[in-house]
Amino acid sequence: MNVTIVDYKVGNIGSLISMLSRLNIKAKASSDSDYILDSSAIILPGVGAYDRAMNSLKKLNLIKVLNECVYDKNIPILGICLGAQILGKSSEEGDEKGLGFIDMDVIKFQNKKLSIPHMGWNYVKPTRKSKIFKNLDSERRFYFVHSYYFKPKDKNNIESFSNYGDDFVSAVSKNNVYGVQFHPEKSHRFGLQLLKDFFYE
Repeated sequence: MNVTIVDYKVGNIGSLISMLSRLNIKAKASSDSDYILDSSAIILPGVGAYDRAMNSLKKLNLIKVLNECVYDKNIPILGICLGAQILGKSSEEGDEKGLGFIDMDVIKFQNKKLSIPHMGWNYVKPTRKSKIFKNLDSERRFYFVHSYYFKPKDKNNIESFSNYGDDFVSAVSKNNVYGVQFHPEKSHRFGLQLLKDFFYE
């Protein structure tokens, strides 16, 4: 299995490689177009600001590459945190357009009674048995650090909800593209199971 973690200078790559090694998956971080195109699966990580992420992908000429991976080669891709947010079309955090793989915007938590960012462990409630949630038991807890969340236009793209003051969408998918707002690589056995489900049929 040739798993590539897209290295566009905004990701938590080391902990991802460590977590995947526990599943006997050798993952490599790369920004090389040919290497990414030859992947059997891709992780798009991300920590930081939306515009910085998109500008970094542009600078590395990776937007066209990711489009080819998704649309032409049908390679499974998993976006994590900011890497999931840029799978959509736009974000209230910035001015840049997202990758547009999923018809969604990213909006900021508006409840002024909440502490922002939403940080720490929280429950995730899947909407269905799917590629990323098929083997998780009823206790699904993951680690979050974020101030913005997904707002998909199509409810069929919603994989899960979580609650922080109000319910919000915490995972999305469309065809071979998946995005999670939480950090599987920081979520111990829950994150390990999710990654196992994603990479192994």
